[in-house]
Amino acid sequence: MQHKEIVKQWIDLADMDLALSQHSAKTMHPTPHEIICFHCQQFTEKYLKAFLISKGIEPPYTHDLVKLLSLCEAENTVFSEIKERCAVLTEYGVQPHYPADMRINEDDMKRALHYAEVVKSFFLKKMYELFETT
Repeated sequence: MQHKEIVKQWIDLADMDLALSQHSAKTMHPTPHEIICFHCQQFTEKYLKAFLISKGIEPPYTHDLVKLLSLCEAENTVFSEIKERCAVLTEYGVQPHYPADMRINEDDMKRALHYAEVVKSFFLKKMYELFETT
């Protein structure tokens, strides 16, 4: 499979995560805050991994967006623009899977959706610059 096709598959999967989150937030009652936050994290993770793959870098098996972002920043410093959002979204990568002390509420969900949308906008605005070699 060609490089471009693999990157496209990652982006398509990511977009499904975000679409699922947005749809669930509007239509599901009770609203599954934890699941929505998880899919916002997954969306961001897949976009970061798509970028790394586009640069010929095998992404590590991790849900840590800060770690992935640091690899992306090594390729292009513009990624610093989304660092704070990635740090917040990282906590939703594993935590929502297990009952724990951390409780995710509506405010967390709204913030996760907003941050995922900021990440999406970041990539759309900079798509040519970021993926120019794909």
